[in-house]
Amino acid sequence: MALRIEDYALIGDRRTAALVGSNGSIDWLCLPRFDSAACMAALLGTEEHGHWQIEPEGDYETSRRYLSASSVLETTFRTETGTVTLTDLMPRGDGRADLVRRIRGVEGTVRLCLQWRVRMEYGEVTPWVRREEIGGEKVITAVAGPDRLVLRGPRMPEARDHTHNDEFDVEAGDELTYSMTWVPSHSRLDELGDLEDRIRETIDKDEDWARLCRTDLRHPEAVKRSLLTLRLMTHEATGGIVAAPTTSLPETFGGSRNWDYRYCWLRDAALTLGSLLEAGYTDEAMLWRDWLLRAVAGDPHDLQVMYAVDGSRRLVEHELEHLPGYEDSLPVRIGNGAVDQLQHDVIGEVMDALEKVRQVMDEPDANAWELQKALLSSLAENWDEPDCGIWEMRGDLQHFTHSKALVWVAFDRAVRAVEEHGLEGPVEEWRRLRDEVREQVLTRGYDEERGTFTQHYDTDEVDASLLVLASFGLVDGDDPRMLGTIKAVEEDLLRDGLVLRYRTSSGVDGLDGDEHPFLACSFWLVEAYAAAGRLDDATALYDRLVGLANDVGLYAEEYDPATGRMVGNFPQAFSHLTLTQAAFALARHGAG
Repeated sequence: MALRIEDYALIGDRRTAALVGSNGSIDWLCLPRFDSAACMAALLGTEEHGHWQIEPEGDYETSRRYLSASSVLETTFRTETGTVTLTDLMPRGDGRADLVRRIRGVEGTVRLCLQWRVRMEYGEVTPWVRREEIGGEKVITAVAGPDRLVLRGPRMPEARDHTHNDEFDVEAGDELTYSMTWVPSHSRLDELGDLEDRIRETIDKDEDWARLCRTDLRHPEAVKRSLLTLRLMTHEATGGIVAAPTTSLPETFGGSRNWDYRYCWLRDAALTLGSLLEAGYTDEAMLWRDWLLRAVAGDPHDLQVMYAVDGSRRLVEHELEHLPGYEDSLPVRIGNGAVDQLQHDVIGEVMDALEKVRQVMDEPDANAWELQKALLSSLAENWDEPDCGIWEMRGDLQHFTHSKALVWVAFDRAVRAVEEHGLEGPVEEWRRLRDEVREQVLTRGYDEERGTFTQHYDTDEVDASLLVLASFGLVDGDDPRMLGTIKAVEEDLLRDGLVLRYRTSSGVDGLDGDEHPFLACSFWLVEAYAAAGRLDDATALYDRLVGLANDVGLYAEEYDPATGRMVGNFPQAFSHLTLTQAAFALARHGAG
């Protein structure tokens, strides 16, 4: 059975990632890419669906940490007879993927149990497992279809029942290193090579990158860990930023709100880009901009809200019936049906992100501007249509206020590009549309009687996405309309001091069941408090949210304050990017 979500940590090589449990079990790993099929899927089933565990025999206590400012995880196991450390990492790839597990004896003697069980295609396919020799070294290989996995280590007895099991004692001073390497099954692998240089290079690169991070912020270590996590979820070759490395971790345990987040949402990626730029990182910004140009290339009317890591478009949603789901939460979904939705806000977030790129780059990119003009032309034709909104509602289309506000952002940033950067475009038309959209939002998206913006034009319900209207510049943070909106959110959406996205009881999303407070929305409330001048409230909420991270500084999508458990896909880029945005907002308002 899988652990609690918060009991996992993330390691990765910036092409894929693995979840490592506090019990030494790797329960989720997709190879060779974030959105590839999992070869270890115990997270959504049992160990029979694939895992790799190294764990002391009998009772033990565990503590964990990332080594310095890196993505290298160290787990310490303490037993009655001794102490060992387990260091897990994925060195940077060179056309292959490696997962390294290093055991060190610290004191006494500890009996360890190792189980390596791989199952391809999300735990459904049993590979051909055999013992081989590569470069004079005895290894165990597992082959199925396009995938080949090679397990190497100091002890390689025969694998039985398609599983490698072993037990051995580790004494103080002992060091044992195991590794698993993925290569295409058709390729020839003559040498496994020395991992030492690649391990050191992985740590050094992480630390060098983290040294550039701002420190003039409240809880700077939390910000640094969030930025490192966002970087870990950015594919280093394509530039695609995944929303999370997992699928179908439920928004309610036992419920059906289970979605595949292993793809690149334009919205999430654009907001992540903003956080990286404000933190001083420009290389990732350029990488993502190039990914965007490739992914969106073609007719702007064909724009999707999300793409695969490499920019592929076909993300057909289907269910995996052989997996029982995390804590019996069904269905387990692969692909995402929201790919075909109309979400007007996406172009606004993209335009805002590319405006931020222009502010830090000496010369604007002509290709990027041509893309933006094409997107704006398409938006001008359909912006007044209802859409599915930021939360990808599966109910009736609505005129969501947040969506319309981000339409205003799109045209406003286009006007800025002409006025401030000297780019060419139909600026008079964009000014007219910008003003028309703003007037519509301020009239049809605002409830005069209650004094709050509303979720959409035909309701008096509120939505947490309204909290960002001031941060995008539609109104000032201390505007009475924003103050009223904050008050309405506090009255309607707070659950034990944390913020729900909206009230599911309204039926607006077309789904059954409920959900828990959304961590990104709670960080948005921090920003809204700061902009409204409520700095004590802002810092108090921010401090509380930072304290909700797990022991290695990671966040899922949601948090259940009643049970103190994390809920939803993990780790969630949206949670980490809004943590950084809230830190920057506090610093701007003098509450760093």
